[in-house]
Amino acid sequence: MRKIRPWKMMLAVTMIMSLLSACGGPAKEAGAPSAPKGNTENNSAAGETAPDPLGKYPETVVVTEVLGYNPPEDPRTPSGITPDQNAYLRDLKEMMNIEVKYKWTVPSAQYEQKFSLAMASGDLPDVIEVDQKNYEKLKKQGMLADLTEAYAIYASPDLKSYMESDGGFAMKRFSEDGKQLGIPAFEDPFLSTQILWIRQDWLKNLGLEAPKTMDELEKVALAFTNNDPDQNGKNDTYGLALQKNLFFWGFDVRGFFNGFGAYPSVGDNQSAWIKGSDGKLIPGLIQPEVKTGLGKLQQWYKDGIIDKEFALKDENKAVEDLISGKVGISYGEWWYPNWPLNSSVDKDPKADWIAIQLPGVDGPAKSLVPKIRSNKIFVVNKKAKNPEAAVKMLNFYIEVGKKEFKDKNRAEEGYVYNWFNPRIANPVDIDTIYMEVNKALDANQTEIDINDANYKTVADTFKATQDYLANDTSNATKGINWGLYYSRAAKDGGWGLTKKIKETDQFVYNEYYGLPTPTIVEKGGQLDKLMQESFTKIIMGASLDEFDKFVDSWNALGGKQIIDEVNEWYNTEAEK
Repeated sequence: MRKIRPWKMMLAVTMIMSLLSACGGPAKEAGAPSAPKGNTENNSAAGETAPDPLGKYPETVVVTEVLGYNPPEDPRTPSGITPDQNAYLRDLKEMMNIEVKYKWTVPSAQYEQKFSLAMASGDLPDVIEVDQKNYEKLKKQGMLADLTEAYAIYASPDLKSYMESDGGFAMKRFSEDGKQLGIPAFEDPFLSTQILWIRQDWLKNLGLEAPKTMDELEKVALAFTNNDPDQNGKNDTYGLALQKNLFFWGFDVRGFFNGFGAYPSVGDNQSAWIKGSDGKLIPGLIQPEVKTGLGKLQQWYKDGIIDKEFALKDENKAVEDLISGKVGISYGEWWYPNWPLNSSVDKDPKADWIAIQLPGVDGPAKSLVPKIRSNKIFVVNKKAKNPEAAVKMLNFYIEVGKKEFKDKNRAEEGYVYNWFNPRIANPVDIDTIYMEVNKALDANQTEIDINDANYKTVADTFKATQDYLANDTSNATKGINWGLYYSRAAKDGGWGLTKKIKETDQFVYNEYYGLPTPTIVEKGGQLDKLMQESFTKIIMGASLDEFDKFVDSWNALGGKQIIDEVNEWYNTEAEK
């Protein structure tokens, strides 16, 4: 057992007693976490024991949540399962005696509207996943619990190592006046790198090469629309997958605009900022290159490259077209083979998706990458009886990724990781997976043995890679095996290509990484709506002059003030 210095022991005890006295009534009623034998640190001086980060409450603690969800990413998940039946919740109850109850759950496309109504009425759950704008709103309203002591006392060593991997920078962004008001799920910024996914089998059928320029991409997209690329004798395909949210988290056109040297958004409706000729930050959304890109999208819509119904489609409808073989090109990130392209491969064994660098005007283009990727923040309602439960739930999610759970934590047993919140992964886990799997393959190893929270994803990827390369479908379908391999391990796949883009400096940074400014919080929703409506109208045939009107309106409705606020932040950062 590692030794603890006396002053640290006394500090820990002081913090524990402070926390228990601060929320004494509720905590005592629910039961403070027990410290199982063999997993505690004894404080002989005070006769106290430090709480076990994974300790089980003696009495059930109920935690309320809300959830916006997409379908399970693994097609082996039992059909008909609902979020409240997620096996992670069952294990959480068994291991920690924490019971999650949902106030409501909705498909992700409906979440923003539903959550806005909940905020307006004050009907918020205990533990909440928020973006930066809603974090700022809740902070301003005084709705957030101070997690400083809860984190200091209950965060597991694994969780603390994740949050300190960047020197604590991300955590500091979500603290104020010495109070930790949120815990960010920050990740490697290059996970946001845009690449192009395209069906190689369709290219082969039509005698075409993978495109490197926008003109070549247009030629391919027209052929995919008009020349029967799947050779079924029917006019039932189109070129580019697109859903109604133009700058979202997937199946959108961020990468398309990057091809024209335009950088309007980093996704999730967050505007991007680049350096202007005068050294100041300028909003990529209102630059002339965006107008050029809109003109091309308008032409593609007219030519049928984009589905005529795109403005009515959410991301799930766009996914359906990809899986069913209606469309052969999609902009997106490294993870697409893991979902939904794995289902495309299972539906059509001839489907051969490849990843290529973004086509640009004169050759491969540079993708926009955020300097910090932490738009998902976990906060706790200040009315919650047990704020430390959120920290313990984070500990739980990390713990069940370890080796001892390898035979239990499986999709076919009802474990749906993308429905469990709060969850935080190792910020460098994708690189760990890539390096460990390729190291094992190069050494002709038959298994991987690392006992940390990366174990499950590393072991699963390695096994899927072995099975895919051996054409073995006894453990999983071809699509599942290919999806894990081609997203995480293949040197020419999702993360493999992303690493090459990073290592060759084929990217542009989003220069603004501060929290939303006051005007972004107040006016951001209105400006996002203005952009969405204006750009959609242009794509569907309105005059390109509408873009200039949009820029004028954007500036008048708060944009100019946002530019001043962002540059005030930028100047302050430069002085640090």
